[in-house]
Amino acid sequence: MGDGIERPSDVGGGDGPPVDEKPYKIIFEANKCFGAGKCAEASDNWILDLDTGIARPRSYYLDEQSLAENVRAAELCPAKKGDGCIHVIDRRTDEEVAPDPHGDGTLSTDW
Repeated sequence: MGDGIERPSDVGGGDGPPVDEKPYKIIFEANKCFGAGKCAEASDNWILDLDTGIARPRSYYLDEQSLAENVRAAELCPAKKGDGCIHVIDRRTDEEVAPDPHGDGTLSTDW
């Protein structure tokens, strides 16, 4: 993946909560966000900053209860010609849960 990162769950460092409490993690390509706001419509976890025009998550770590709405936010993101700039990763398996445009669980970032 580059930059010494070997697994998707390593992106952003390993200082998150225990995996058994929050087994999912968001990887956000903020530099690809153009402020469509679909994520903020789909999930309370997402905030669209009207000053910058960029979205951001309230939390990068997710539990089972917040998974579905964040998967929906990732799937609705129109950035990168529909592949989205929000990626939900299962920290237990290092597979991309959403949007998973390749259909094989590999991280679909542009880095």
